[in-house]
Amino acid sequence: MDIAVYGHYGPALLLFPFDGEDSLGYEQHEAIARVEPMLDAGRIKVFAINSIDSESWLNDEIPPRQKSIRHQQFNRYVAEEVVPFIGRNMRSSHPLIYTCGVSFGALHAVNSFLRRPDLFEGTIGISGDYDLKSYTNGYYDNDVYFNSPQDYLVNLIGPALNNLRQKRKIMLLSGQGEGENPDASRAMGELMGRKGIPNWFDLWGEEFGHNWDTWRAMMASVIERNF
Repeated sequence: MDIAVYGHYGPALLLFPFDGEDSLGYEQHEAIARVEPMLDAGRIKVFAINSIDSESWLNDEIPPRQKSIRHQQFNRYVAEEVVPFIGRNMRSSHPLIYTCGVSFGALHAVNSFLRRPDLFEGTIGISGDYDLKSYTNGYYDNDVYFNSPQDYLVNLIGPALNNLRQKRKIMLLSGQGEGENPDASRAMGELMGRKGIPNWFDLWGEEFGHNWDTWRAMMASVIERNF
């Protein structure tokens, strides 16, 4: 599993790819170029990883249970391999890491953060749908529940919830143009709010659809304002 690294120092931004793409997707879609000034200034350091969505929820050739298993394997990969890699790269035993993703990558980014606030300091979800059931074609098991923020966050209590309430950079963005689903981001923000988790929902206009023109602009804007 390749990891693409951009920048020199600063807090780490862990990028989860667009639906099924690989670690070079953000570079190929020129999103990295848009944030290059922040990279050069040391405001962030970017780590982009591969997706396995084509081996899980976007692969209709395998049984649903196998999709669910692969999703959990991906979570373990992020926690047990990617996070330690970032720590070694940044020469830190406790690196400051924020997750970020677009579309399906936004669900992965926000889900990873909510599940492991001990590893991640905040998250940026762009044009996401945070109900995993939107991708499962009716299939539901415990692994789907525990990877669907709209489901498990309702019932979250205890130290994990208290940890999330201390975070200060939780950002959800959506356009209102073609292909966008702003209600999904709004619902996620409202649910976080009811749980006492501070977050910022940024709604862009109807000229911003579900595409890379939108995502490049959103990424550059949110990083410029918050890092």
